[in-house]
Amino acid sequence: MSKDTNLPITGAEILVRCLAEEGVEHVFGYPGGAVLYIYDAIFQQEKFQHILVRHEQAAIHAADAYSRSSQKVGVAIVTSGPGVTNAVTGLATAYMDSIPMVVISGQVPSYAIGEDAFQECDTVGITRPCVKHNFLVKDVKDLASTIKKAFFIASTGRPGPVLVDIPKDITMHRHVFDYPKEVEMRSYKPVDKGHSGQIRKAVQLLLTAERPMIYAGGGVILANASPELNKLVDRLGYPCTTTLMGLGGYKSSSDKFVGMPGMHGTYEANMAMQNSDVLIAIGARFDDRVIGNPKNFTSVSRKIIHIDIDPSSISKRVKVDIPIVGNVKDVLQELLAQLDAAETRQNTAALSSWWKQIEEWRGRDCLKFTDSKEVIKPQSVVQKVWQITDGDAFITSDVGQHQMWAAQYYGFDKPRRWINSGGLGTMGVGLPYAMGVQMANPGSTVACITGEASIQMCIQELATCKQYHLTPKIILLNNRFLGMVRQWQQIDYGSRYSESYMDSLPDFTKLAESFGHVGMKIENPADVDGALKEAFGMKDRLVFMNFITDQTENVWPMVKAGKGLTEMLLGSEDL
Repeated sequence: MSKDTNLPITGAEILVRCLAEEGVEHVFGYPGGAVLYIYDAIFQQEKFQHILVRHEQAAIHAADAYSRSSQKVGVAIVTSGPGVTNAVTGLATAYMDSIPMVVISGQVPSYAIGEDAFQECDTVGITRPCVKHNFLVKDVKDLASTIKKAFFIASTGRPGPVLVDIPKDITMHRHVFDYPKEVEMRSYKPVDKGHSGQIRKAVQLLLTAERPMIYAGGGVILANASPELNKLVDRLGYPCTTTLMGLGGYKSSSDKFVGMPGMHGTYEANMAMQNSDVLIAIGARFDDRVIGNPKNFTSVSRKIIHIDIDPSSISKRVKVDIPIVGNVKDVLQELLAQLDAAETRQNTAALSSWWKQIEEWRGRDCLKFTDSKEVIKPQSVVQKVWQITDGDAFITSDVGQHQMWAAQYYGFDKPRRWINSGGLGTMGVGLPYAMGVQMANPGSTVACITGEASIQMCIQELATCKQYHLTPKIILLNNRFLGMVRQWQQIDYGSRYSESYMDSLPDFTKLAESFGHVGMKIENPADVDGALKEAFGMKDRLVFMNFITDQTENVWPMVKAGKGLTEMLLGSEDL
């Protein structure tokens, strides 16, 4: 690779230098014909490490989790045709959860586009609905500025994945490298600062509330606004609930934390959400899994303050009274400053009465379960993982019952420690997520809580873990069912378990060992604690723990689809 910056270099070399200029340290990818010039340039550089996955979907998931667990933009490279179509699920996953990523896709040569060339597909058209923006580079002179724009768009405003499609001939054409220091886009100017007048109104409303509620979502995590949220809750003394994506944004160990809201949220969180007179939503979007039926939710008169970077998310599902568009961190900083300067005093008598009501709801102990000496309870396994890791691990999960148990029973006190697919609900993410997390956070404890169905969707990445010495601990809660599907079938479909039983599972212990890892099978509840301690004690090994769990356990509480927040099923006795 040429060291003289005045000499023309190939488009592939330009791309590699652009990534180095952005401070990229790790790139996840899989080579193919359309990106071979890029991979040749990668071979000749030492600025970043490339991680070879075993499937393109895993490359996107790993880059996604790399971003979620750090404050960096994840980067992945895939080839044309099936390479990029395999990446679509990962892109949609990241897009739904607003994760900043830049994905480079190879494309057939410019002159062959539209001619049904080998491994050609309309990448821009296919990915348009599931990325924040995408580009097709048509001239090597535009490549560096396009990459700069991609990183800028991905990481500003409401974050999201950006795809850059590069035809193969562009990667071999030559041009002088010139990476812009700044980018100016007339059509894209995200707002950071909130309107001071709106913030002033919000402060007055918060201070005069009698039944206040703070409802925070993933936007708090993405904006790195956890310190401000914690300060706000502690300053006001109001109850706080965080969504599935917002867990860790406010410390779960605080008595002001009332748990997660929504479909599998706590009784106290849902009742407080529904019965509050002033609700402040911070980086949350009132989605269907959180508020249930919007008509039921809006049947109670309340005032709503909504802070979000994305104006299109405000009043999208629920009409709000005080909209504040801006970066959550910036808005909360000004809100805190105005709170300190405000002359209005809180209604402490009303707040005391409100907390008394909340404690009464909390007394239902909706997450209580009956442990057993005969069969392993999945909730108990998660609790023990929390104890053994001192609540300080990075936890990735797949999607299903195990995901909800992880969210309910592993208390998160820090942001960016809980890595899961919230919006799209993508099975198979857990293992590649663990890979991305460990690459971004070397030396940290990483555990993947998964199910026997989800883990098989990207299980080939055990080979990637072996190659790059990645050592997450895999906690498989194996109930031999598509657990959440079975739960719905039991509740709504007359216990007709159509295609939800897994009756041909592999020997996971031998499978893990065949990849060069440690495998364990745990069937006795008395062995759970010892197995976990042994596994987490093996710092330099990936340990695959197959816990044979109770097949009959369901996730409670539960709000059925179409029902309101207060119409909760707290257990099988409510069926």
